[in-house]
Amino acid sequence: MPTVLIIDDNAAVAIALEVLFSLHDIAALRAASPEEGLAVLARQPVDLVIQDMNFSADTTSGEEGVALFREIRQRHPDLPVILLTAWTHLDAAVDLVKAGAADYLSKPWNDERLLATVTNLIELGQANRALTSRLQRERRAKRELEQNFDLRGLVWQDPATERVLHLACQVARADVPVLITGPNGTGKERIAEIIQANSQVPDGPFVVLNCGALPSELIEAELFGADAGAYTGASKAREGKFEAADGGTLFLDEIGNLPLAGQMKLLRVLETGRFERLGSNRERQVNVRVISATNADLGAMIRAGSFREDLFYRLNVIELRLPPLAARPGDILPLALSFLPRGKRLHASAEAALLAHTWPGNVRELKNVMARASLLAQGEVIMVADLGLPAVHVAANDTEPDRDAIAQALARAGGVVAQAAAELGLSRQALYRRMERLGIARSA
Repeated sequence: MPTVLIIDDNAAVAIALEVLFSLHDIAALRAASPEEGLAVLARQPVDLVIQDMNFSADTTSGEEGVALFREIRQRHPDLPVILLTAWTHLDAAVDLVKAGAADYLSKPWNDERLLATVTNLIELGQANRALTSRLQRERRAKRELEQNFDLRGLVWQDPATERVLHLACQVARADVPVLITGPNGTGKERIAEIIQANSQVPDGPFVVLNCGALPSELIEAELFGADAGAYTGASKAREGKFEAADGGTLFLDEIGNLPLAGQMKLLRVLETGRFERLGSNRERQVNVRVISATNADLGAMIRAGSFREDLFYRLNVIELRLPPLAARPGDILPLALSFLPRGKRLHASAEAALLAHTWPGNVRELKNVMARASLLAQGEVIMVADLGLPAVHVAANDTEPDRDAIAQALARAGGVVAQAAAELGLSRQALYRRMERLGIARSA
């Protein structure tokens, strides 16, 4: 049950409010003086304060109420405060609202308006506290990861990225294959580097082969090496990626492009650690951890007969799914700022445009956009026009977004109300009020 603290020296006022709230499942506490009210706040949690503006007899200046409000704001900066005021000190109440008071009500008050204001503020406060608690947990988890593991300078903020990093670091020291899935440009190679950096052989070689960047007839030679004369143009023996990665990690990007013959040989290496160079009968032994990555649907490739099911299960001991950038909006602005040269900064409207964009090219696209904007910006502030992004509708302050517009903005922002509000051109509190009115649930 939510709790309201009433600070008023008039017992009749306090009792009337207490009865009103009790009829609507709101607990009420009473304090007859500022000192008593501050003592109550120090003892127990309260969801909202309703305070008078005068406490001494024959005093109508409101100075006591101003002092009490400022003391509450200093000790409890997030606690909503409603002022009960009379016309003689209305100006003081208005000034306090500008300074952060939630609202003011004139005596005698309207019960319906008072209840609506109290209910909205309590729910908003609960939502804000839940959001603050979640943000604190996320910051704590981020600090722990950064302190305990080598993240190779990765820039990130979103909980979805944190979950991938946490699992990557958790399995890094286990000598098992890892499959990293996700769209192109999301940072799969960086995750592989983090696994290597926190493995049992962090100083071992980290060798990369993009299976999609080579003709299929050359991939096997790249993987396993070749003796002289093994194929046309092979004038001398050459070392393959497995030999180069001995004692370390081999990262196979776009593993879905590996031809079936290469898949069979790769499966054997994963099972035995042994392989033969092309054109050679001599077996070679290596100790290599394989991390593979793909943006392809390997399950569909298995059904189509273009990818071996046994290799899939051998590679997929641990799977890390890296979401697209649009699904981790908390990373967008930190990454964008990291791509800017020193001295450049983003205008608020540019930040809103970055958060509203869908980023089909993911982190790679964001990096290119920021590089272009840095060159085009006339001064140190990067504006929306400098980004060169498709126009995004942002609601004007005098135009109220409908339910669909709010739901879509929240989806693009991953449920982060502050980001959705920025896109819609609203304050966070205004968006909360619209969500309440339209019956849109708020995530914790």
